[in-house]
Amino acid sequence: MSPTMVEHNGLDIMCLNKYCPSSSSSSSSEHDKKIFPKLKLNLSADYPRKNAEILSGQYGTNLLLIGAALMLAMAQHDSLVEEEHLLSFITSLMILQLIWMMWYILVRDRQKNARTERDVHVTTCWIRGGLTLLALLSLIMDAFRIGYYVGYQSCVSAVLGVYPVIHATHTIAQVHFLWFHIKDVIKSLETFERFGVIHAVFTNLLLWCNGVMSEAEHFMNNHMRRLSALGYQNLTIVHSKPLCNCTTSTCSMFTSSLYYLYPFNIEYHIFVSAMLFVMWKNIGRTIDVSSNQKRLATKTQGLSVGPILGLFALASTIGILVVYITHVESPQTRQSAISMFYIYGIVMLVLMCFAGASGLLIYRADHMPLDTSKNPSRQLDMELLFGSSTGSWLMSWCSIVAVLSSSSSPPYLWTNFIYSLLIVLEKYMQNLFIIESLYRQQEEGIRKDPELPSAPEIFSVTSSLAPPYNGIINRAYDTPDRTCVENEHEEGGQVYRCPRKPSEVALPLGTKVVEPPNIKRQILKNISVFLIMCNISLWILPAFGCRPQYDNGLEQDTFGFSIWTAVLNFAIPLNLFYRMHSVASLFEVFRRV
Repeated sequence: MSPTMVEHNGLDIMCLNKYCPSSSSSSSSEHDKKIFPKLKLNLSADYPRKNAEILSGQYGTNLLLIGAALMLAMAQHDSLVEEEHLLSFITSLMILQLIWMMWYILVRDRQKNARTERDVHVTTCWIRGGLTLLALLSLIMDAFRIGYYVGYQSCVSAVLGVYPVIHATHTIAQVHFLWFHIKDVIKSLETFERFGVIHAVFTNLLLWCNGVMSEAEHFMNNHMRRLSALGYQNLTIVHSKPLCNCTTSTCSMFTSSLYYLYPFNIEYHIFVSAMLFVMWKNIGRTIDVSSNQKRLATKTQGLSVGPILGLFALASTIGILVVYITHVESPQTRQSAISMFYIYGIVMLVLMCFAGASGLLIYRADHMPLDTSKNPSRQLDMELLFGSSTGSWLMSWCSIVAVLSSSSSPPYLWTNFIYSLLIVLEKYMQNLFIIESLYRQQEEGIRKDPELPSAPEIFSVTSSLAPPYNGIINRAYDTPDRTCVENEHEEGGQVYRCPRKPSEVALPLGTKVVEPPNIKRQILKNISVFLIMCNISLWILPAFGCRPQYDNGLEQDTFGFSIWTAVLNFAIPLNLFYRMHSVASLFEVFRRV
C-alpha cells in the first residue's frame, strides 16, 4: 500500500488510501453525483403529470362552480340573472369542447400509422349503443326546443334558439367521439389533452345539472299546484311562460313533451361524463397487456326465471305508474295511491334483497381469488355506486325519522317505514353483489369464447373404409409415449392400431361436445337479469313523476317544506343515476359470469 500525505495546519499526516478521509469524501461525492441526477430525473418525470392533473382538475371544478353559482342566482325570484345568461355560458363551453374534439380527431387521423394504445375496459358496444339511443332522444328534445323558440321568437332571447342547435351539434360530435376514441390512452401532448378531456367532463356535468334543475323546477310547480288544489295556502307558483302569444299551434305540445324527455337527456350527460373521466384518468397510463384483453361473449342458455320475473316486475311497474299518477291528484284516492306504491315497493325490494343475498352466498361458496389488477373503469364503477347510494340513503333515513316522530297515523305510516329500511338494505346487498362480481377472477375454463363454434375433430371422422372402428381415432395426444405398435402394412402406407377403450366412441364430422350446464353460473345469470329489470323499473317510477316523498306529507311536516324540498332535489337525481348505473354494472356482471 502506498501512503499519501495530507497537509493539515502545517502538519504532515500519514494515512492509507483505504482509510484516508479525502478518499472517502471523494467516493461519497461520486455516489451523490449518481443519486441526485436520478432523483432529479424522477421528479422531472412525475411532476408535470401530477401538476397537470391538479391544474386540470381545478379548472374543471371551477367551471362547474361558475355554472352552479348562475343556477343558484336564477333560483331566486326576480333575480337579475336570467336563463339566457346560464345558457350562454353553457353554449360557450360546448363550442370549446367541439373545437377540442375536432382538433383531437384530426390529429388522430393524421397519425394513422402510429399505434394508439386502447383500454378495452372503458366501455362496451352495448353501453355505447345505449348512449346512442339516449342521444337520439336528446336530439328530439332539441328539435322541440327549436320549435318552441320558433313559436315565441318575437319575445324571447335568441340564445333560446342558438342553444338547442349547438347542443344538437355537440351531441352528434360527442357520440362519434365515444364510438371511435373513448378507449384511447393518450401519450402525446398529455397536458393539453388533459385539459381538453376534463373540459368535456365538466361540460357534460354542467349540462346534467341544468337538466336536473329544469326538471326539478317543473315537478315542483306541479307539486305546488296539487297542494293548492288540496287547500294549502301561501304557495308561490312560478309561471315561466313568455309574454307573447305563440305563432304556431304546437307550442303547448312542445312544452309538455320536453319534460318527458328530460330523464333521458339527464342520464345521457351523466354517463358521458363518467366515461370521459375514465379517459382522463388513462392519460399517460401504461396499460398492463395481460389484463387488457377484450371480454368475450357469454352464453345465454338457461335463462328462464330471471327474465320472466323481470318482465313481470316491469309490466307491474308501468301499471303502478299509471294508477298512481291518475289517483294521486284526487283527495279521495290520494292515500290509497300512496299506500299502493309502498306495498309494491316492499315486494320489489324484498325480492331484490333475496336475489342479491343468493348471489353473494354462491360467490362465498366458490372460493375464487379477487382480481387486483389496476382498472380505472372498474374503480370508478365502485365509487359511483357508493357515491350515488348516499342520495337515497339520506332520503330513507329522513323518512324513518319522520315516521318515528310523527303525531299523525295515515294508512301508509308503517309501510313507509318498512319501505325506507328495505331501500337501505337492498342497496347494501346490490352494491356488495356487483363489486364481488366485478372484482372476482374468471375461471380459466371460461376465458375461451364459448360462442365460437368448436372446430371439428380432425381425427374423429367416420369412415366406411374401417368398419370395425367406425372411424379413425387419434391417440397421439393421449399416448405421447407412442405405446401403440406398428403391426400392419397396407398399400398406401402404415396403419397404427391400438387396443380400443370401451368408452371411446368416434364422433362424426361437425359434431360438438355438449358441455354439462353449470348450475351456479345459470343462477347468477338469472339473478343479474332479474336485478337489471328491477332497477329499470325503479328508475321509471321517479323519472316519470311517481314520487310519494313529495305527496305523503310526513317528511314535510317534520323537516319543513324548504328543507325537505332541498333534500329531495339532492337525493332524487342521485337515486336516478344509481339505478341506471346499476343496470350498466349488472350487465357487466351478466357478461362476466
